[in-house]
Amino acid sequence: MKPIVAIVGRPNVGKSTLFNRIVGGKKAIVWDEPGVTRDRNYADVEWEESAFALIDTGGFEPYSKERLFIQMREQCQLAMEEADVILFTMDGKEGLAPSDKDIANVLRKLNKPVFYVVNKIDGPRHEERVVEFYALGVETIYSISAEHGYGVKGLMDEVIKVLPSLPDKKWDRDVTKVAVVGRPNVGKSSLINRLLGYKRVLVDEAPGTTRDAIDTLLERDGRRYVLVDTAGIRRKSRISLRLEKYSIVEALRTIDRSDVALLLLDSREGVTDQDARIGGVIQEKGKGCILVVNKWDLVEKNSQTMVRYESEVRESLKYLPYAPLLFISALTGQRVSKVLDVIDRVSDQTQKRVSTSPLNKYFGKWVEEFPPPLFRGRRVKLNYITQVSTAPPTFVIYTNIKEGIHFSYERHLLNRMRETFGFEGVPVRLLFRKKGKGR
Repeated sequence: MKPIVAIVGRPNVGKSTLFNRIVGGKKAIVWDEPGVTRDRNYADVEWEESAFALIDTGGFEPYSKERLFIQMREQCQLAMEEADVILFTMDGKEGLAPSDKDIANVLRKLNKPVFYVVNKIDGPRHEERVVEFYALGVETIYSISAEHGYGVKGLMDEVIKVLPSLPDKKWDRDVTKVAVVGRPNVGKSSLINRLLGYKRVLVDEAPGTTRDAIDTLLERDGRRYVLVDTAGIRRKSRISLRLEKYSIVEALRTIDRSDVALLLLDSREGVTDQDARIGGVIQEKGKGCILVVNKWDLVEKNSQTMVRYESEVRESLKYLPYAPLLFISALTGQRVSKVLDVIDRVSDQTQKRVSTSPLNKYFGKWVEEFPPPLFRGRRVKLNYITQVSTAPPTFVIYTNIKEGIHFSYERHLLNRMRETFGFEGVPVRLLFRKKGKGR
């Protein structure tokens, strides 16, 4: 695995801004409000040909009694334990705070390289602000402006000098990226924690606890996964904070960079309009999809409950008939062990290729048994089919009149293709092109 660099410090000292500056893009949420970054946030970084994983953390308040700050402190401590190098970030405008001294005392006990960074130094004229931070008893302090980039290159040039060497093989080879998405408070973080076997992300009954998309690496039976917990996606009319809107954008981006998306549904509420919208995004982006009904332990059941519920889900999500459906309880662990098995199957199907010869053999039979209807009195010919890409599996069909293919006939072909070749959990794309010079 790549070396890990963790950014720690009090709330609102600019950790997320530094994270984004190093990453080179706005991956973390940046907002002028203490406690915005609540969980650890990961990103892969290449700096001057050196590769490492960068962790942004929530604010570290050593002695706060507030529940949220206690949880944030636990997450920060986990990040420091995972890290090979730590960037301890402080606020040059506010000056040295008592909490800074407390954090420094914690870091001294870790026996790891620690870089003491004073942020919000916008140029040489502000360098005098750094002097008081030498009271921490350290020899070197790095003055930077994460917002404007001042001093960041010099800092990172020194950081990469102390990074442990990277193994020859790439850590992210053959990794399945899994986005865990859904409305707030459906149990996304609880499911990830259950899969991992430890408390990786914050779990709280208050909707909106997870604001950033949180990446976690998991290995099982030789297969590797990146599990991404995302902020809950609410209906636009129910979003009052601009910050929450930003979180939703990040969740949608997370779907875009995933291989497989787990759409979590609340068993007590059924499929809502917002669930349907999220499912539509997954389908439109061509991602593998698994429908996961959580909190199944809270439902009163009889012999027909699961059958009836599945029928209701399928009726509400008609455009996802190919998505496997699981009933689980992240709280008790009921059927959670099956989730990774289904992810494996769906992930394999996203990369599935069908050879041209058998594909056309079956395609010819489908067309012969059920030819396309006439278009404006003309016969529609389907001459040839070939697969042009995977993830999602995409096929091109050559025809003499591409506008003559009705969507119902396209659906017929898709159904026959799934009956013959599978493609469980994966959207299949059919493209029609005109045969010959005019195409």
